[in-house]
Amino acid sequence: MDKKDCTHDLSCSLCGVRLDNPVIPASGTFGFGLEMAEIYDLDILGAISLKGTTRDPRCGNPSPRIAECSMGMINSVGLQNPGVEKVISEEIPALRKVYSKPIIANVSGFSVDEYVDCCARMDACDDVDIVEVNISCPNVHNGGMAFGTSCDAAAQVTSAVRAVCRKPLFIKLSPNVTDIVGIARACEDAGADGLTLINTLLGMRIDTLRRRPVVANKMGGFSGRAIFPLAVRMVWQVSKACSIPVMGCGGVSSASDVIEMMMAGASAVQVGAENLRNPFACKEIIEALPSEMDRLGIRSLSEIVGVVD
Repeated sequence: MDKKDCTHDLSCSLCGVRLDNPVIPASGTFGFGLEMAEIYDLDILGAISLKGTTRDPRCGNPSPRIAECSMGMINSVGLQNPGVEKVISEEIPALRKVYSKPIIANVSGFSVDEYVDCCARMDACDDVDIVEVNISCPNVHNGGMAFGTSCDAAAQVTSAVRAVCRKPLFIKLSPNVTDIVGIARACEDAGADGLTLINTLLGMRIDTLRRRPVVANKMGGFSGRAIFPLAVRMVWQVSKACSIPVMGCGGVSSASDVIEMMMAGASAVQVGAENLRNPFACKEIIEALPSEMDRLGIRSLSEIVGVVD
């Protein structure tokens, strides 16, 4: 960046964790960061949300598990990861050697006990700054219904992990619900420090030649630019209904999108599918923010959070 960029205040805060800028690679789109460190300086980022981590190692779903869509993509990777023990002992220390900014540990689980176990371990890890809990996972003790589709289930997970987390606790919400505001309020009441939204929508593609679904798992998470207006709407609704900070996510692909999401109420913004289309997406968005701020007459990004009534 050139010298004039120092006149722009891009900083933000998430429950006392200071970020130099609000741009965060979303979980599942940036791995554990090491691959990206080979192509640019990761310290340009506001923070990094690590790949979703479960208690035990997971190979993920069978292939094919990616389907292209107009203005987006469908994925059914299935939380492939090496398990929480290896993430803490190997992945995070390796990332810390090339990256000094905040780390957000993204935790997934298939039972309340698994969430609690993983969150307790991440909370005890000195290099983790924020714990982000993905409640879009199917509850194996309740017929496979995702924790995030019910106020009671979302509150149950939040309350349980709150009991073992001293660090800022963000709950990542599923958009595949009829009332995301009700679920957001349930998480806030149960002790969440913040919320991340939205996760992917449920989508499907069909191979018309073979007459079968493109993805082996039939359905998967739909993400990308096409879902941005839905994400903005949900961020706006939730930020108006809750008093805790929101990380906005869903289809963000430009500096303009970051500002729009913040005006809707997001304190910070995660970039997801765009990283898979363009590995330099986050870097380019951060570098473009000062010019976009100039265009809109903005000196400090923190001043525009939630300005839209």
